[in-house]
Parts: sequence; structure tokens; C-alpha cells
Amino acid sequence: MVEEFAQVDGELKLIKKKVTRREIPPDIKAVKLLMDESCEELSDEELEAEKQKLIDILKENKFE
Repeated sequence: MVEEFAQVDGELKLIKKKVTRREIPPDIKAVKLLMDESCEELSDEELEAEKQKLIDILKENKFE
């Protein structure tokens, strides 16, 4: 984020704000490693709950 301020009437005021967004792809090797290690120990119900939790986290963070 870049913000540009100017002095107006003796006060600093925000005159320009630029927000840059970029997509950062996931590290597939790290995901695979974590999935291989943790999935062996979880039941189908636990895996489904974890999947839903991750989907909810992604939805919350998508628009930040």
C-alpha cells in the first residue's frame, strides 16, 4: 500500500492511496507434505471438518 500526503491548512491530509493486490500461488510441495503426514491419522469426518474449516478461512480472507 502506498499513501501520499500533502500539507493542507497546516495539517497533513491523505491525497492519494494505492492498494496493490497480487496472487501468490500455494507451495504445492509443502501442502502435499502436510497432507501426507496429517491425513493418515484423521477419520473421514475429521477430514471433512478440516476441509470445511479451510474453505471458510479462504472465503474470509479473499476480500481483505
